[in-house]
Amino acid sequence: MTSTSSSRSGPSSRTKQVQRRARYADTPEEEIDLLGPHGHDEGSLEYAGDTSPASGTAHDLEEGGIPDLKLQTANRPSLSRKSSNASTSARDKSHKLQNRFPANVVRNQKYNILTFLPLVFYEQFKFFFNLYFLLVALSQFVPALKIGFIVTYVAPLAFVLMVTMGKEAYDDYKRNLRDKEANSQKYLIIEPASLHSEAMPLTRAVPSSRLRVGDMVVLEKNQRVPADLVLLRTSDASGTCFIRTDQLDGETDWKLRVAVPSCQKLGSDKELLNMDAEIYADGPIKDIHTFIGTFSIHGQPMSAGDVPLIPKVEPLTAENVLWSNTVLAAGSAVGFVIYTGAETRAVMNTSHPGTKVGLLDLEINRLAKILCAVTFALSVALVALNGFRGLWYIYVFRFLILFSSIIPISLRVNLDMGKTVYAHQIMNDSEIPNTIVRTSTLPEELGRVQYLLSDKTGTLTQNEMEMKKLHMGTMSYGYDSMDEVAHQLAVAYGASTDQATKRGGTLQTGVQLANRGRRDMSARVRDVVLSLALCHNVTPVRNDDGTVTYQASSPDEVAIVKWTESVGLTLVYRDRTRMDLQTPDGTVISFDILDIFPFTSETKRMGIVVRDKGTGEVTFLQKGADVVMAKIVQRNDWLDEETANMAREGLRTLVMARKRLSQDVYDTFKDAHHEASVRLDGRNEAMADVVSLYLERELELLGLTGVEDKLQDDVKSTLELLRNAGIKIWMLTGDKIETATCIAISTKLVARNQYIHCIAKLKTANEASDQLELIESKPDCCLVIDGESLQMYLNLFKTRFIEAATKLSAVVACRCSPTQKADVARLIRQHTKKRVCCIGDGGNDVSMIQAADVGVGIVGKEGKQASLAADFSVTQFSFLTKLLMWHGRNSYKRSAKLAQFVIHRGLIISIMQAVFSAIFYFSPIALYQGWLMVGYATVYTMAPVFSLVLDRDVNEDVALLYPELYKELTKSLTRIFSCPGAAIMIMSLVLFENEFLNIVAISFTALILNELIMVALEITTWHTYMVAAEIVTLFFYVISIAFLPEYFDLSFVMTQRFAWKVAVIVAVSSLPLYLIKAVRSRIKPATYTKLAS
Repeated sequence: MTSTSSSRSGPSSRTKQVQRRARYADTPEEEIDLLGPHGHDEGSLEYAGDTSPASGTAHDLEEGGIPDLKLQTANRPSLSRKSSNASTSARDKSHKLQNRFPANVVRNQKYNILTFLPLVFYEQFKFFFNLYFLLVALSQFVPALKIGFIVTYVAPLAFVLMVTMGKEAYDDYKRNLRDKEANSQKYLIIEPASLHSEAMPLTRAVPSSRLRVGDMVVLEKNQRVPADLVLLRTSDASGTCFIRTDQLDGETDWKLRVAVPSCQKLGSDKELLNMDAEIYADGPIKDIHTFIGTFSIHGQPMSAGDVPLIPKVEPLTAENVLWSNTVLAAGSAVGFVIYTGAETRAVMNTSHPGTKVGLLDLEINRLAKILCAVTFALSVALVALNGFRGLWYIYVFRFLILFSSIIPISLRVNLDMGKTVYAHQIMNDSEIPNTIVRTSTLPEELGRVQYLLSDKTGTLTQNEMEMKKLHMGTMSYGYDSMDEVAHQLAVAYGASTDQATKRGGTLQTGVQLANRGRRDMSARVRDVVLSLALCHNVTPVRNDDGTVTYQASSPDEVAIVKWTESVGLTLVYRDRTRMDLQTPDGTVISFDILDIFPFTSETKRMGIVVRDKGTGEVTFLQKGADVVMAKIVQRNDWLDEETANMAREGLRTLVMARKRLSQDVYDTFKDAHHEASVRLDGRNEAMADVVSLYLERELELLGLTGVEDKLQDDVKSTLELLRNAGIKIWMLTGDKIETATCIAISTKLVARNQYIHCIAKLKTANEASDQLELIESKPDCCLVIDGESLQMYLNLFKTRFIEAATKLSAVVACRCSPTQKADVARLIRQHTKKRVCCIGDGGNDVSMIQAADVGVGIVGKEGKQASLAADFSVTQFSFLTKLLMWHGRNSYKRSAKLAQFVIHRGLIISIMQAVFSAIFYFSPIALYQGWLMVGYATVYTMAPVFSLVLDRDVNEDVALLYPELYKELTKSLTRIFSCPGAAIMIMSLVLFENEFLNIVAISFTALILNELIMVALEITTWHTYMVAAEIVTLFFYVISIAFLPEYFDLSFVMTQRFAWKVAVIVAVSSLPLYLIKAVRSRIKPATYTKLAS
């Protein structure tokens, strides 16, 4: 593989230019104008040396697939990218080659100008419910099929479509604005100087969307990382920087990233352009915890005839990479772009949202199909009974249109208005403040949830750790006896008795008891506390106000370091090579950091090699999970028992151990470890083998720590209540197995003494099958599974696994990627056909939230990304109780009742029409025409029926006290539509009037009164609006009779004959309904009636 080099100078210092360059422009000329004539004096950006471009070699791309690619350019390191192809092609960096990689563009829009109308219409009319109304409305433009006013068919459909289109257009416009804002954010890139532009600055400002693979980007504090970058240099002399990854992996703690050592050692950023170097990066994958690459520096021969020197190769891992969408938390940095756009880890772990449709809407759509089939059969039957005379096919369609009121368009309007009322009630509930309904079409779904998928960090827990217990074999210190530890530590570091007493309180016990043929207890305490103060990745950061905060990738480590500070051993300084601690007597002791072995999900442990500057002693310190440390430490008889005791208390346990090393042993290890670290194939395994061989053998066991992860408010009671409501709870987290298991125990997600079955690191299909059989045989266990094993099941045994897992009372999935969380949610939905609710608070939960039937986002420490992407936004997990048990239950019951009445309203008039047509020679003539039909669908019935959205069967306290009421709603609501339409029509004909107009007046009045009575019978708890709706509607109907003489003969309406005939018909049609309801309430009363009484 060839590479190039050239010479170019740049700034020796960038510190003074940071603030002045905050207003950088798109072009160098504009930047010069903004910075002024003195903007490029001392420390400014100038050129010197050879700026001629070096030549490179280009080879043709292999056909098929994504090519392996080596980017090569004058004045910068080259990049080699690996994909599925076996070979590598080298070529000059050019626009053509850069276009082989995705553009670095953020795009979340669903539509564009050309696709908006087609896609919106498709989304609306793919449902039979809407398509049916469209066909009926279009039929009215055919003269032979026209019945009544065209506006009565077209206006409701047009209104619904306009509202939907307006909402979709507005939402997409807001998405477009957010995309533009993200894509237009400016970043400084380091540009090579051309021969004729010596005045041009070293850096140039470009929008995020124009960044390309191979660009070197300058990042400042609090800037979002625009693409996946290899970290070349940082402003910190140690070559480290902190990033915030909460929108990527859901963890709130800052992560430490390390610059490439060879680049960090350079005097300034300009020297990056003088390097003859090459970066190798593996092809893009989803895993944010894994990266394999190398940084190779090519040595220059002394003379033209010499053989080129062997390149110096440095390994690149995930700690050398800044992933897109993370934020630089402190200082400044220079990164080399390796992945852009769709190939970045953030985009690969994000799924695009689909349009969510409530189950009630789907059920109504199915019901519409059934009713349409019934009306078609009825139409054909009426034409058949008439002997298919005349234009019978026209008559069939006319009958279809006459009966179309069975599926009224007003149903859609009523339901949408009801959803708006529910959303208003949720957002104005003072007991769940700041709750926001972002998807107003789904409130009813909250009442039918059967699976709850929850994130852990920030959702169930506060992500605030506190050290609670220290166990040392013969001694155990609880939270209330840590002052004894402080006393022992002070004694060990030579503090006077008075000082030790003052620091440790009055407790003087423990020293005498511990000294039974063993080392002094104070020395043992010193050893374990010192080890805990050294074995970590914590860095103290001084804030602007002078305070010091600890930053680390794990909150456990921060909690332990804070604890060591509280007992007297304080971390005062830390960089890549040195660590300083302050002892209880104020002395500062220094240690050289020789090696760090970070925690991974595979190793489940973290190690560090340090050298005491005072004594020169080299020590290997290691802490980790008991399951792996038990095999590494010396034989003991207490570790397993005490670990189990702490786990039962819900504490996160870590085993602390050490091993003293001679200099010869360490040197031998160092050579072997470096050789393994530069391998491209099997690198991680080779490095682990070396560490295991030289270091991880017969470690001295020092102690066991127990750290508590504080739970969110009322999490335990909330989970218990949700389980009693019949909801099965899954916890999906990116955290490690041990941590997730502890939280599952402490939140009572796992019942006391419940068997926990752990599946991790499955390698073969046979292993997976065996474990699956074990799960199937223990349906009452709690399953804990890691992401790798979960993926194997999803690939090989998808149906079997999900069938077994959905029967379990609780499932905990650990080390899950965002896409795995979303896949699990979709799989549960597809397999069970039940409603799935997902709740989370971080950017890594967005895919899961969008894949759920109902997505709930929590506004918390990890920002608002999950909240903005969710259907419902809350501020804490416990609000889920009222959101589901009260608002969800009410919304579903009310909408179901509302839908039934609206359909019933159409069904009753359709039956009357059928009876009328059957008696009058099967003629397709409308019984009620014009304004009567308009009034029936609106002012005569709409207000009383719509008032059902305020009905409730039990009060709020009962609903929250008896979550079993919620369980009843998870079943599909079935109800027999009682239709007294036939009774009304037949009775109207039995009490026959000579005038057709009188038949219309009697039957229509009886119809309206019957509808009002039915609504009154259905109401459980009366509301002022309900009473007003009944009275005002009846008043409007009576008044309107006077203004509709073409339908009502006032001389007949005012007679007693009209009154008694209407009364008889109403009694005959309504009394059976009342009797049926009374008998049913006696024989089989509803559950809520028992509680209410």
